[in-house]
Amino acid sequence: MSDFAISNARLFDGTRFLSGHSVLVTDGKIDAVVADKDLPAGIKTIDGSGQTLSPGLIDVQVNGGGGVLLNDAPDLETIKTMVAAHRRFGTTSMLPTLITDSRAKMEAAIAAVQDALDNGIAGVVGIHLEGPYLNLKRRGVHSADQIRPMEPDAIELVSKLRNGCTLLTLAPELLDKGVIAKLVARDVRVCAGHTAGTYDDIMSAIDEGMQGFTHLFNAMSPLTHREPGVVGAALSDDRTWCGLIADGFHVHAAVIKTAVRAKAAGKVMLVTDAMPTVGAADKRFKLGDEEIIAVAGRCALADGTLAGSDLDMISAVRNCMEIAEIGLDEALRMASLYPAEFLGLGDVLGRLAPGYQADMILFDDQFKVTQSWIKGVQESYA
Repeated sequence: MSDFAISNARLFDGTRFLSGHSVLVTDGKIDAVVADKDLPAGIKTIDGSGQTLSPGLIDVQVNGGGGVLLNDAPDLETIKTMVAAHRRFGTTSMLPTLITDSRAKMEAAIAAVQDALDNGIAGVVGIHLEGPYLNLKRRGVHSADQIRPMEPDAIELVSKLRNGCTLLTLAPELLDKGVIAKLVARDVRVCAGHTAGTYDDIMSAIDEGMQGFTHLFNAMSPLTHREPGVVGAALSDDRTWCGLIADGFHVHAAVIKTAVRAKAAGKVMLVTDAMPTVGAADKRFKLGDEEIIAVAGRCALADGTLAGSDLDMISAVRNCMEIAEIGLDEALRMASLYPAEFLGLGDVLGRLAPGYQADMILFDDQFKVTQSWIKGVQESYA
């Protein structure tokens, strides 16, 4: 018999809304989605109070949260704090993300994520290494002193994670031919980001197996009518995924709408690029020697340069609806189903269907997450 059921909710199963249905959970997995009239007698039932029940949200770019930054202390406690801070805003799976840093910090971050995976820390599904193999011309707030060419043993380094997903953001135009293919062969997912590459550079990288683009439009060569650039390659290619920061600052609402319409269906996913300010009272922190302040949701240096975000995933979903006029069903897919498929986890996460991991969130009409479940384990939020 199922452990519990969730009923009386507006159920989104990852692809569509269902009325009059309940979710049954057994041993941390979805057992069934059934009509309310078919609920087993005597089963423990959680009342959804008419709120929306959806798959848990998946964020592939999380630099920090809860007052901590992975770069500052790449260890298990930092990761636990980040997971806790973001879970209350709907994120049930994440890639803790290391911004360009030293070799020692890279090794420590990979070891910390491996520790989290080995210890079954709920919500961690891998690591995102954003840099250091970037183009200085498009570095954003990444340290110019730490950006560097790939070392002879770089492929070995970035593929050290024994299980879970590894995502590497780099500038493809700076690599020798064949390097991306070697990374992909080691199960590293490669994205273009902080790149000044041409359209041809990017298409060559895609042909080698590059899978996506980190924070589309930001820190990359733009689309123009004679030189499509990185953005043109991203939007025209059907094989790749694009991450978008929908905070109202990184990308204009009209551009978000245009990108979703232009890109192949199912290939645009929401990311936060979140900094320590998410889930924290203190809205100031340091990245290296640079102070960053979040004001009215905008993270920036003193000179106004954007520096990550103060965004959480459920707010990104709401923003897609409110500022970009994207329907709730598609916004939720962009935050759950599509990133699951990007990570190769589309048979485990992103849907409320039999056999899937019971990662779910319940949220009200104001997009406040009131409950979450990871592998069927519940948390409630006042």
